[in-house]
Amino acid sequence: MAAQATLHCLTGCAIGEVLGMVIGTAFGWGNMPTMILAIVLAFFFGYSLTLRGVLKAGVDFRTAFRVALAADTLSIAVMELIDNGVIALWPSAMDAHLSDVLFWGALATSLAIAFVATTPVNKWMIGRGKGHAVVHQYHH
Repeated sequence: MAAQATLHCLTGCAIGEVLGMVIGTAFGWGNMPTMILAIVLAFFFGYSLTLRGVLKAGVDFRTAFRVALAADTLSIAVMELIDNGVIALWPSAMDAHLSDVLFWGALATSLAIAFVATTPVNKWMIGRGKGHAVVHQYHH
C-alpha cells in the first residue's frame, strides 16, 4: 500500500515537476523561479489527484480538500525535497535545456530517487492510520 501511495504521489509530483521545468525552461526563466513553479505545480497536481478520487466518493469539497491536505502534504513535501535536491546538486542539471538528454535524465533519476526515499514515509504514515490510509476509506 505504501508503494501504491508513493506512486500516486509521484504521478502528481511528476506532472507538476515536468510542467514547471518545461514552462520555466521554455521561457528562459532562472533556476529559482523555475524550481518554485515546479514545486507549486507538483503540490497542485498531487492534491488534485487525491481530490478527484475523494470527490468521486460523494464527499463535499471542503472535506475532500482537508483529506487531500492531510493525506498528501508530508509525502509531496518529502518527494519535492528529494527530487529538487538531487537536481540542484547534479552538476549542470539546473542549466540543461529541454533538448538536452541531461535535462530529462536528471529529472527522471531525481524522481526515481524521490520515490525510493518517500515510500518509507508513506509506510510510516499508513501504519499510523494517516496519509493514504485516510484516503483509502473513500475508495469504493
